[in-house]
Amino acid sequence: MRLTVARLGHLGDGIADGPDGPVYVPMALPDEVVEGAVSGNRMDAAKIVTPAPSRVRAPCPHYRACGGCQMMHATEDFTARWKAGVAAAALAAHGIAAEVPPAEAVPPASRRRAVLAGRRTKAGTLIGFHARASGVIVAVSDCLVLHPALMALVPRLGPIVAAGASRKAEVALALTLTDTGIDLAVTGGKPLDESLFQTLAAEAAALDLARLSWDGDVVAERRVPMLRIGRAPVPLPPGAFLQAAAEGEAALVALVRDAVGPARRVVDLFCGLGTFTLPLAETAEVHGVEADGRLTAALDAGWRRAEGLKRVTTEARDLFRRPLMPDELKRADAVVIDPPRAGAEAQCRELARSQVPVIAAVSCNPVTFARDAAILIEGGYRLDWLRVIDQFRFSVHVELAARFSRGHIG
Repeated sequence: MRLTVARLGHLGDGIADGPDGPVYVPMALPDEVVEGAVSGNRMDAAKIVTPAPSRVRAPCPHYRACGGCQMMHATEDFTARWKAGVAAAALAAHGIAAEVPPAEAVPPASRRRAVLAGRRTKAGTLIGFHARASGVIVAVSDCLVLHPALMALVPRLGPIVAAGASRKAEVALALTLTDTGIDLAVTGGKPLDESLFQTLAAEAAALDLARLSWDGDVVAERRVPMLRIGRAPVPLPPGAFLQAAAEGEAALVALVRDAVGPARRVVDLFCGLGTFTLPLAETAEVHGVEADGRLTAALDAGWRRAEGLKRVTTEARDLFRRPLMPDELKRADAVVIDPPRAGAEAQCRELARSQVPVIAAVSCNPVTFARDAAILIEGGYRLDWLRVIDQFRFSVHVELAARFSRGHIG
């Protein structure tokens, strides 16, 4: 069957209008003529008969097999405009009109955290990323996304996988590049007995890892993994979440600063390690709220080590079950909210009932962001602006920041 791709779906597949409805064509772009067999509503092995002007040759030799990237076949300009369009379309589905400029991309080879898969094989070990929509592991000899320091470690992880992975299951290898070295958190491995502990500790020393943890237990910590956030040196708990690229974090912090403006009292919801809390504390008192007490403890430790910051307080609280209520927000000049992919529907309903003048919203999911934005707008807020940061290059992920207001800070 020969079809013309009309548009791109939010998961990156080309969508063509077939005789029986939409046909999804992986790795195809709008205006391309494609040909291939259709199974159900998919053309999984399409031949590109007429390529679009926005098509480029993928620079990575692993691209077609590896599932880590989905948009390497498109120009940067196309991807930047498409990601902005994804955010605008999500808002439009809720009746919200917004002008969204093209996404700003982080540099290649800037990803400072990643999760790889590892498995024992008859020939040794296999370490890499999962293939597209598959449990198959694709070994990568190089990666245009990972920071070079992480990529250099990947081929040296074989002994850890060989020692700790069973033949029946794979392990997840979470790598984080910190200011004091690489933090490796492994999950899914064998039970940690004395023999395995000794082997892993020796490998951690040989690899000069800052820390190695095994299913949550610290095996070796040669240096405390530290990350400077604003002026504060923050100790990272094992497997802690942080923004994927330092450049992406800096761009989001700049947008949040701009959104908050001259606020003197800020509440930071889903604050994590203090990505926004600590930079904002240079000019404002900040109260950070996060469900994971390990993260709030790390944030507090970083604040206490820093100089020249205003008062920071923290609270370990599940904002899904116990959102902050309007009376708890009445002293805030601004709120920052950066929820996980599920969004923050319950918290946004309480924010919509509050009188907080400004909300700086950060999201990694345009769909749940748009749902929450509609709640805020119905409650009397207006969407002042929205910006997209392409922190996950070559992927379909969309990271955004926005400003809502219902008046001005006096």
